[in-house]
Amino acid sequence: MSRTATVERTTKETDISVEINLDGTGVVDVDTGVPFFDHMLDAFGRHGLFDLRVRARGDVEVDAHHTVEDVGIVLGQAIARALGDKRGIARFGSQLLPMDEALVLAACDISGRGQLHYAVDVPLCLLGMFDTSLAKEFLIALAANAGVTLHVRQLAGENAHHLVEASFKACGRALRQACELDARVGDALPSTKGAL
Repeated sequence: MSRTATVERTTKETDISVEINLDGTGVVDVDTGVPFFDHMLDAFGRHGLFDLRVRARGDVEVDAHHTVEDVGIVLGQAIARALGDKRGIARFGSQLLPMDEALVLAACDISGRGQLHYAVDVPLCLLGMFDTSLAKEFLIALAANAGVTLHVRQLAGENAHHLVEASFKACGRALRQACELDARVGDALPSTKGAL
């Protein structure tokens, strides 16, 4: 069974294409026009072991907001599509990830109820052309469109780069666990309701 998807989305603000293989090896090829965001998506894909290709063109002359948020939308849709009917998945995943002084917890549930609960006090600044507040906007869009309940919590840290990068890496690893096929689940849905 191939758990792959390609999703494209074009608006007046952005033109985005995402390809994902949930059962990849972490081969990532990203070009969004926002270098720090490319770095974060690379970390997300490599630590999630997702093969990921992202091409995005947006109105970065305005700022990076539309590009970052819309990539979150399209990536979330691609994850949802690649998961298919969700039979056999582990469903839950979590990762406590240190990066120097930063320590971030990410936990997720592929519940069908997409929502983000975010408690990361990232200093507001620019990392290149990436406004650190965009990390939350990306994760909101990702969780909502993937149908994933996602919690991201800062347990320690103060460096903006470290906090954002630890968040992306932790989310990638938590999603990797949740998306993995569990032989003990077999062809069942991991839900007492019989639906996700």
